[in-house]
Amino acid sequence: MFNYFDNHKESMRKVDTAWLRMESPSNLMMITGMMFLDKLPDYDAFLEMIEKNFLSFRRFKQKAVMNSTGTYWQDDEFFDIKGHVRRVALPGNADYKELQDFVSDLASSPLDKSKPLWQFHIVENYEKGAVLISRIHHCYADGIALIQVLLSMTSTSREKSLNLSRENNSKEHHRKLGMLKSVINPAKKQFTNSIKMANQIKDLGIQALLNPELLEKGVSEFTDIAAELFNALTLPDDPPTVFKSKLSVRKNAAWAESIELGKVKAIAYATGTTVNDVLISNLAGALREYMLNIGENPNGLTINATVPVNLRPLEHAKNLGNHFGLVFLKLPIFESNPLKRLAYVHQEMNELKKSKQAIVSFGLLSAIGMAPAAVQNMLLDQFSQKATTVLTNVPGPQVPLYITGAEVQKIMFWVPQNGTIGMGISILSYNGMVEFGLIVDKNLVSDPENVIKEFPKQFDHLLDCMMMHPWDGEVHAEILD
Repeated sequence: MFNYFDNHKESMRKVDTAWLRMESPSNLMMITGMMFLDKLPDYDAFLEMIEKNFLSFRRFKQKAVMNSTGTYWQDDEFFDIKGHVRRVALPGNADYKELQDFVSDLASSPLDKSKPLWQFHIVENYEKGAVLISRIHHCYADGIALIQVLLSMTSTSREKSLNLSRENNSKEHHRKLGMLKSVINPAKKQFTNSIKMANQIKDLGIQALLNPELLEKGVSEFTDIAAELFNALTLPDDPPTVFKSKLSVRKNAAWAESIELGKVKAIAYATGTTVNDVLISNLAGALREYMLNIGENPNGLTINATVPVNLRPLEHAKNLGNHFGLVFLKLPIFESNPLKRLAYVHQEMNELKKSKQAIVSFGLLSAIGMAPAAVQNMLLDQFSQKATTVLTNVPGPQVPLYITGAEVQKIMFWVPQNGTIGMGISILSYNGMVEFGLIVDKNLVSDPENVIKEFPKQFDHLLDCMMMHPWDGEVHAEILD
């Protein structure tokens, strides 16, 4: 029988295909987000907003189809918005623990592949107010693209947020988008290079990726790219720790107390580093502290985090899909001194900025998205053995946002992991605050709240250390020695 919808297929980009095919029972490829609201939004009004704004991105009415003929997007013939937007009441005291369990359940449960891969859950009875939880499969969009989706669903005015449409939100959307220019604009030059290099990496062939020795012998005319690929493929595996071991099929999520962004900026300014350096060095300190608390020795150890790097220029920010590369960042969990740890991370970040790792990894994802599933899985396992965590930092708007009449008081998200990586650390800045999210396999850490509570404490340790040893040029040089 002729099916109208069979003629409305759209090929999936190879890099998005790679994220779709990465999913495994141990690692579901969902980006899970959460907003704390000052009031409960009206359900029907929320549905209307989703219809007008979220679903104005046509992709969210499409299924991700993967079969023997290929991978493609297809309109959902039986799309029902109420199947994707649900109201929820927490059991028991409806406190942090109950909400934590609910988020962990969602992060451990696959989305229905017979439908478009996204859901919203409106939690109506959390003790501190209404909560909106979202789940979107990574093959639909990366973090920068999803920030644009968020902006399209919200307003900087409570009143205007009650009557949003794609048209009347356009001017405000562009103004809010301007808040992110400083982050997205640096990717403009990288965009062209990443497309060019992605094609070159495909030309290297899967055989070269499977046999890194061929790259070392110089079989490729693309010397710089071959060198970066060889370095990535031959990187030593990360050491076994409490954060890296055999995975189960259960994830536990947690979140920390907010930190003032101004406080982080002040530390960065005083030390001649960046906000990102300060955040990452303190995360390394928190992981170290947890290991010490459970009797595990971090001394002498560094672990790698895979860090997404945006390659999307501003004019492409509104497009869905994935356009980022990955770099390996060393986390100095061996270092007990907060200032030395900050100097170490600062130096590592400066080295990464000079490398082509992000662009090369984007091309690699495109290449393995075309490979047979068995080859892709082998390569992903090989790469994931070299890292312990995924670490991502997404900049959000620095003004209050409103969604369907409710003020968004706090935003956070949890990043998916791939292969054998069992931990994800997420940082998001919003309205002058920095939020931290942690998600980790239950077989590794059953109490992630005891890891993440160390994150804010590390800022106090760093400040204390700065008071005793003020950072200037001479101190900086001593620290790096």
